Amino acid sequence: MIVSLVALTGILLALGVIGASATPGHGGGSVRRVVYGGSALVGAAIALLVLVLLAGAGGEADWGPRASMSMPFGLPWLKARFAVDPLSAFFLLVANGVGAAVSLFALGYGRHEAEPVRVLPFYPLFLAAMNLVLLAADAFVFLFAWELMSVASWLLVLASPREAETPRAAYLYFVMAMLGTLGLLLAFGLLAGGAGDYSFAALRAQAKSPGLTLAVAALALLGAGSKAGIVPLHAWLPLAHPAAPSHASALLSGVMTKVAIYGFVRLTFDLAGQLPWWWGGIVLAVGGVTAVLGVLYALMEHDLKRLLAYHTVENIGIIVVGLGLALAFRANGLQALAALAFTAALLHVLNHAVFKSLLFCGAGAVLVATGERDMEKLGGLIHRMPETALAFLIGAAAISALPPLNGFASEWLLFQAILMSPALPQWVLQFAVPVVGALLALAAALAAACFVK
Repeated sequence: MIVSLVALTGILLALGVIGASATPGHGGGSVRRVVYGGSALVGAAIALLVLVLLAGAGGEADWGPRASMSMPFGLPWLKARFAVDPLSAFFLLVANGVGAAVSLFALGYGRHEAEPVRVLPFYPLFLAAMNLVLLAADAFVFLFAWELMSVASWLLVLASPREAETPRAAYLYFVMAMLGTLGLLLAFGLLAGGAGDYSFAALRAQAKSPGLTLAVAALALLGAGSKAGIVPLHAWLPLAHPAAPSHASALLSGVMTKVAIYGFVRLTFDLAGQLPWWWGGIVLAVGGVTAVLGVLYALMEHDLKRLLAYHTVENIGIIVVGLGLALAFRANGLQALAALAFTAALLHVLNHAVFKSLLFCGAGAVLVATGERDMEKLGGLIHRMPETALAFLIGAAAISALPPLNGFASEWLLFQAILMSPALPQWVLQFAVPVVGALLALAAALAAACFVK
C-alpha cells in the first residue's frame, strides 16, 4: 500500500515535468488535459487506496511494517522513510479527494489561463509535495517536502505577474513561509537532540523534559500556524489566495492549510509528548481570537476572493479551538472528551476543505464570466449562471453552518465538546472555554451575515 502511494506521488512529479513542456501555442491544450486530467486520476486513486486502507484496518498490526518503507536517499548515511498511520491516512483522503475534484474543475478553467506555462508545471508539483508531507516518517523528508510545498505554492501565487497585488503577495508569502520552515526546523532539531536519528519513531521515543516539550509545541504553533493562517500570522493569506489562479486558490485554502494543521497535530499530539493543561488553554484562546478576527475582516471585504480567504482564517480558528480543547481534556486524563473535541476538529478539517474549495471554484467561474471580483459591481448572476449560483449557494450555506449541511455538523459537534467543559478541574478553563464558545457562536452568526452578500 505505501509503495503504491509513493509511486502515485511520483506520477504527480512526472506530470509537473510534462507541464513544463507547455508553451503558448505549442500543444498547451493537450498538455493541460494531461496535467489536470492526470492529477485528477492520481488524486482519486490515492483517495481510494487510503479509503480502502482505513475501512479494512482492524488494529495496530495493519499500521505497522506493512504501512511503512525506507528508500536509500536523503541525508548522508541515512534513509528516507515513508509511512501511513490513521492520522496521515485521514489527511491523505482529504487532500487527494479535494485535489481530484479541483483538478476536474481545472480542466475547464485552465482554458482561460493567459500564461499556462506559469501554472501547469507547479500544479501537480504542489499536489505531490503535500502528499510527501503527509507520507513523511522522518524529519528530513518532512522538511524537504514542506519546503517543496512552499516553493510550488509560491510559484502558483506568482502565476499572474501583471496584477498589481501579485509581487507584494508573493513577497509576504515567501517571508512567512521561510519563518514557518525555520520554526519547524528548530522543533525537529530540539526533538532529535544529539542522537542523530530523525525518524519519527526515534523522536517519539526520545526522553523529553517539560521545558523541551513546551518549546517544541510553541515552535510547532509558530511554524505550522504561519502556514495555516492563525492570527497574527495570517497576513499573507488574504493577499496570496486572491493572487493565485482560482483552482490554485482552492488548493491553497482548502488543502494546504489542512496540511499545516496536520504538521501541528503531528508535532503537538504525537511527537512532543504530554503537554500541561494551560498550553491547551493558550491554543484554545488563539483559535477563538483567530475565528472572530477572521470573520470580522471578511465582513469589511468587497473583493470576492479576499472575502473567502479571510473566511479561511475564521475556519482555521474553529479547527484550532477543537485542538486546544482536546489538549486540555487530554492533559486532565479525560480521554473520551479529548477524542470528542479532536474528532470535531478533524471533521471540520474535512468539511472546510470541501466547501471552501467549492466556493473558490465558484469564484473562479464568476471571475472568468465577468472579469470582476468586486461584489459591489456584480449582481443578477443567478440568471446568467444558474448552475454556479446553486453551487455557490450550497457552499455559502455550508460555511455559514446552516443545517443540514456539513459545516453545521462539525461545528455542532465542537459545541458538544465545549458544553463538556465543566468536567475540567481548572477554574480558568471552566471560565475560558464558555467564553471561547461564545466567540465561536458570534463567528458563526457573523459568517451567515457576511455570506448574505
